[in-house]
Amino acid sequence: MASEAKSKSAIWETVKTVFWALVLAGIFRTIFFQPFWIPSGSMKDTLLIGDFLFVNKMAYGYSYASCPSVRIPALGLDIDAQDICGFLDGDNSRLMGGEPERGDIIVFRHPVTGADFIKRLIGLPGDTVQMRSGVLYLNGEPVEVEPAGTFEEEFAPQGPMGIRPRCENGVVGMGGTCIKSRFVETLPGGRSHSILNIGQQRSDDTGVYTVPEGHYFFMGDNRDNSTDSRFPQAVGGVGFVPYENLIGRAGRVLFSSAGRSMLFFWTWRSDRFFEKLD
Repeated sequence: MASEAKSKSAIWETVKTVFWALVLAGIFRTIFFQPFWIPSGSMKDTLLIGDFLFVNKMAYGYSYASCPSVRIPALGLDIDAQDICGFLDGDNSRLMGGEPERGDIIVFRHPVTGADFIKRLIGLPGDTVQMRSGVLYLNGEPVEVEPAGTFEEEFAPQGPMGIRPRCENGVVGMGGTCIKSRFVETLPGGRSHSILNIGQQRSDDTGVYTVPEGHYFFMGDNRDNSTDSRFPQAVGGVGFVPYENLIGRAGRVLFSSAGRSMLFFWTWRSDRFFEKLD
C-alpha cells in the first residue's frame, strides 16, 4: 500500500510540475516574448524562410493581440487570441502603449483573418504612401535607393511548405541559381535596409494611400513577392493595420534552418545565428 501511495504521489507531483510549467510558459509568451518561425520569403533577404526569432511584446505595450493563439491541428485545437482576450478588442488602444518607429520589423495580426504577419513598418499615421516605377514615395518625396548587387539563392523547395523562390533571371531549373537585384533603401530618419526586385509588377505603381489615424502601413522587403498594405483587405491583402493589432518587434534572428525541419542539422545556417536585424 505504501508503495502504491508513493507512486500516486509521484504521478501527481509530475502533473503539477507540467501544469505550472505550462502556466509559466503561457505567461512568458503572453507578456514578454513570442516565438516566430519565418514561413515565407516576403522579407528576403532580411529574413529567410526558416529563420527563428522571438518577438519583443514589451516594445509597444499590450492589447488583445498580445494574447497567444494556440493551434495544434493534429489535436483539433484551435484557440485564437480573440477567443481569450476578445473583450479587450474594439477601441484600438494598448496598455502601456509605446509608439513604433518607421523601419521597425513588426509581427502583427491580420485585420481580417487574424493570421500573424511579419513586415516592415513603412507608413505612420497621417503619411501618404505611393509606389512609382518600383520606387517608394513617402509624403510626396522619393526615398533614397542605391544599387547593392544581387541576392542569389538555390532554386529549390524551401521550408516545411516547400516554397520555391521567384527569380528575376527568368525560368531556372531545379538546383540552379535564382537571382534578384538588391538595393539599399533609406527611409526618412536615416534607417537603411535592403530590398529585392524580381521584375515589373502591378504593385510597383499604385495610387496614393493616406494612412488613417491609429493605423500603420506595412511592406515586405522582397517587394515583388509580398502581400502587404499595398493590397486592400477585400482582395486578400493587408490594408491598413490598427495600432491594437501590433504584437511586437523583431530584433534578432536566434536560429535558422534551410530545411523542412529544424531537426535536419545539416541544413542549419550557422552564419545567421543571433544575427541582428536592421
